[in-house]
Amino acid sequence: MKQLAVVGGGAWGTALAIVLAPRFESVRLWVYEAEIAERLESERQNATYLPGFSIPDNVFISSDLRAAVQDAEVLLSVMPSHHVRAVYTQMLPFLAGSMLFVSATKGLEVGSMLRVSEIISSTITGFTPRVAVLSGPTFAKEVARGDPTALVVASQDQELNRSIQAAFSGPTFRVYTSEDPIGVEVGGSIKNVIAIGSGVIHGMGLGHNVAAALITRGLAEITRLAVAMGGRAQTMAGLAGLGDLVLTCTGDLSRNRMVGIELSRGRKLDQIVGSMKMVAEGIKTTDAAIQLARRFGVEMPITEQMNQMLYHGVSPREAIQRLMERSLKGE
Repeated sequence: MKQLAVVGGGAWGTALAIVLAPRFESVRLWVYEAEIAERLESERQNATYLPGFSIPDNVFISSDLRAAVQDAEVLLSVMPSHHVRAVYTQMLPFLAGSMLFVSATKGLEVGSMLRVSEIISSTITGFTPRVAVLSGPTFAKEVARGDPTALVVASQDQELNRSIQAAFSGPTFRVYTSEDPIGVEVGGSIKNVIAIGSGVIHGMGLGHNVAAALITRGLAEITRLAVAMGGRAQTMAGLAGLGDLVLTCTGDLSRNRMVGIELSRGRKLDQIVGSMKMVAEGIKTTDAAIQLARRFGVEMPITEQMNQMLYHGVSPREAIQRLMERSLKGE
């Protein structure tokens, strides 16, 4: 495969364009803001979202969707989850059945509660798209820097998985395959919710005991939901489950963890969001996760308390107290 389109010019989209550029003859990076696209094309770095990293010469940057995606062999979408439906609708006239679609967006659609791959499949009409999801423990800055990274591509189409694995894998970018897109997407989405709680704990100075407990019990409720939705429990022990959860809950580069830290300092959610350049997916995912938990009859107490804290005025200390005083039970 020679032609790759990366749709989304934030930190993660830029990092993927940088790391995948040696694997393709041409990479076209679509950036929503025309002025940022022009600046990236001239300066060859994304000073707004990922400063300090050179964009390879074979990456062509544009704010024109047609120019970015038409005739691509692989379309890798990296936009925030709440923009997926709108962007794919705009791209539809330029898409072809021969394209392979890969989603690197972690989140759920508020309202429909659809996973991102489901949004893509339901939005594309005229042919049945081949859609895979790419997820795992990844910070954009480390990927762009060339640090060794392992992640997973998932779909029920084994040939698609192998094609993307072969096309994307390189010296610093190792891709595993999975036939469980449900588990991979649920793990990649809900871990952001748990990471907000991890940030609260860190901001309150509560120590390692509770942080370890939060990660462990958070993984348990993510697994319950994934299995109820048709995913596999063993996926949650892998890169898109435990791996991504640990990274997002402990890493200083985690935007969702930073939201929790700011909440623990008494800042209001709208203030926090207003001061951020990039999207913290866990904020919107929390509501969709609660709706899914109720639909499938799954108990998700940590997610429930994150929702109460984000949207219903419950203080971080009260949320922790509610969790600690729940009825006693076996693990």
